[in-house]
Amino acid sequence: MSKFGRWPEDVGVTKKMGEEACLKAIEDAGISPKQIEAAYVGNMGIMAPHVQGPLVGNLILERVGRGGIPVTRIEGGCASSALAFREAYMAISAGFYDVAIVLGVEKMLVGDAQTRLKSMIMGSDLELEGVMGITFPGVFGMMATRRMAKVGTTREQMALVAVKNHGNALYNPYAHLPMKLTVEEVLNSRPIAYPLTLYECCPMSDGAAAVILASEDVAKKVTDTPIYVLASAQTSGSLEPDFDYIVLKSSLIAAKKAYEIAGVEPKDVDFAEVHDCFSIAEIAHYEELGFCGIGEGGKLIEEGETEIGGRIPVNPSGGLLGRGHPVGATGAAQVCEVVWQLRGEAGKRQVAGAEIGLTHTMGNFSMGDAGHCVVQIFKRGD
Repeated sequence: MSKFGRWPEDVGVTKKMGEEACLKAIEDAGISPKQIEAAYVGNMGIMAPHVQGPLVGNLILERVGRGGIPVTRIEGGCASSALAFREAYMAISAGFYDVAIVLGVEKMLVGDAQTRLKSMIMGSDLELEGVMGITFPGVFGMMATRRMAKVGTTREQMALVAVKNHGNALYNPYAHLPMKLTVEEVLNSRPIAYPLTLYECCPMSDGAAAVILASEDVAKKVTDTPIYVLASAQTSGSLEPDFDYIVLKSSLIAAKKAYEIAGVEPKDVDFAEVHDCFSIAEIAHYEELGFCGIGEGGKLIEEGETEIGGRIPVNPSGGLLGRGHPVGATGAAQVCEVVWQLRGEAGKRQVAGAEIGLTHTMGNFSMGDAGHCVVQIFKRGD
């Protein structure tokens, strides 16, 4: 990964971030750039078209010494590099390639906040939602008030998510917003979309993350600690008027598929990196992923179950709230964290004895659900 945060506003900055992440990944994998047969690049692009665009992946791969190979750019909002990872995984599984690189990269901090918010609205249905003034904080603010009314989720429980994730980020050298906070400080921070406050909303960040995938034969030649992909499941949301939107159905379905493919159950997962774009989202994801019953997510955070050292640590990296959220890079960053955790290389944020990790990434929003949801399960090799 590169450091997540604010990078300079210059034309070449996206290439610089991507180059740093790719070179680190290649070195970590112990391979030569010439062994990479294909690249899949997650990049939303609309945030800063003058510093990135359709050729961003090609330009970055040229800089790291691997031009001329197939480079596929995938734009799926906040799930862009999770989708890119899934495409690379399927291509290697199908035997098309032995080695591929996945890159997620995004320059978001360009211009003023109003301009950036208008760009993000492109991740919704402009005709039905964007022109009505819907924003992502607004969407999750409405989910929060619905949950407060329907299942008793409290503002204090939501604030605890922010306290936990910003706190975990203190131990992540790549994090954008590492902070030691109290519940009171979270609740008293600037209101954004009731009941969500500033510290409960993920930041817009610049950054890049990269991952090398390989066939089992190749992996075993370059590492004694291969990390296996047990499952990669993707769904898309759809409008269902009879569905009670206290959780997201796309996540429920993607999780169910992933567990079935991997042959594991929620209780087998040692930790998870989930899409905590807002504090309430993480609480809903506990339930969607089967870590507790529907409506019980608030209790899970309140009892410390999702802390590092708890029954099911969630977002030991700091998540989107603490690590930051350069939309195109988030899915790949989650995979980086899973690999470091499963290798036992996460330092002070290490989950003890971790053998199975899960990533959950969402992108875009339409008709009450995520446009894309990807759940992936990983296991440490013997």
